[in-house]
Amino acid sequence: QVQLVESGGGLVQPGGSLRLSCAASGRIFSSNAMGWHRQAPGKERELIATITSDGNTNYADSVKGRFTISRDNAKNTVYLQMNSLNPEDTAVYYCYGDFRPAWYIREARYWGQGTQVTVSS
Repeated sequence: QVQLVESGGGLVQPGGSLRLSCAASGRIFSSNAMGWHRQAPGKERELIATITSDGNTNYADSVKGRFTISRDNAKNTVYLQMNSLNPEDTAVYYCYGDFRPAWYIREARYWGQGTQVTVSS
């Protein structure tokens, strides 16, 4: 099937930047949308950015203007550039991708394992 592996999380000071990556591997026949959610302690998971296979993007108001999502279709990888980070951005960030493992298998959503982003001085 399909596996998604995230990288790039960590500790950053307020006002700093981080770039998250999420690489899909395994059996991939076709890909559709990819994106990022996040979940802060005690809060529900929040969809923050999506990108279609042809590059159309959408952002939550909470990150618009600060975060940029991009993807490399050849590498089945999605990125999240996060700038002007503040403590409210502290959360576990999860990537997802909508993939078909084979032409005869319907599309499904696959998730990464999550990566911690902590914004603190």
